[in-house]
Amino acid sequence: MPRSQAQRGGTPREAARPAAISVPAPDTPSPDGAAAGAAPPAVLLLDTCVLISNVLRRLLLHLAAQGCLRPAWSRVIGEEWRRNAARLWDVPADEVAAQWQALQRDFPQADLGEVEAYKQGLRYSDPKDWHVVAAGRAALARWPGQPAAILTRNLKDFDRRELRGLGLQLYEPDRYLELCWAAHGGPLRDALESLAQELAQIEAAPPLHEVLGRERLYRLRKLWHGQGGQGGQGSHARQDEMRPKPPGAARPGEAQAQQKRTRSQS
Repeated sequence: MPRSQAQRGGTPREAARPAAISVPAPDTPSPDGAAAGAAPPAVLLLDTCVLISNVLRRLLLHLAAQGCLRPAWSRVIGEEWRRNAARLWDVPADEVAAQWQALQRDFPQADLGEVEAYKQGLRYSDPKDWHVVAAGRAALARWPGQPAAILTRNLKDFDRRELRGLGLQLYEPDRYLELCWAAHGGPLRDALESLAQELAQIEAAPPLHEVLGRERLYRLRKLWHGQGGQGGQGSHARQDEMRPKPPGAARPGEAQAQQKRTRSQS
């Protein structure tokens, strides 16, 4: 059986990104900064903690490939991603660099480059994340007039009032994908179904509902179940089985099987 995209560690190439994205106007604001019934922001600055998740990266970049959003990152975010990926996945740095270059090729407009100048005037967000806010400001400058947001798991590190003053929104992944379910349900369901089918074919892989829970995507999991998504079949497995695998790497479960064979022979 050919290895899947997640096993190869590749990036989505589902479709070319369109030149422009049409975004409906928001209506009544809600407490979390989103508008009730609003479309998710079209420009999305992806923090390193989001990009490092294989599941989130696949879902979000599938939506980007379908023209549902514009992904953005910076030179610093790219450096953080490569450094953390090599450490967490225990793969050589050159293989991680190759995966990053694939992302850059797939989404050539995403890299905002050097954003240091956009740190000027920042005060209230955590200084170690000023580079993320600066990248968000750079994204606003690159795509003027389009709603832009920072997507991160570390909401506490960002001052919402400061971001609002800069014209930036702030989301954690589950809430953003909940909005995407309403605005871009077809592409998001397609991405989830593809992931569920892939999991079902991997020995010892967890079902999709379990993977979504591990990723703290509880709202998305509820929506997926509500429309009949089963998440495939599978048993419990370690979370790192869903990380990207470099070319030539063993499929999930193969390393464990080899270890068992080695112990039985010793």
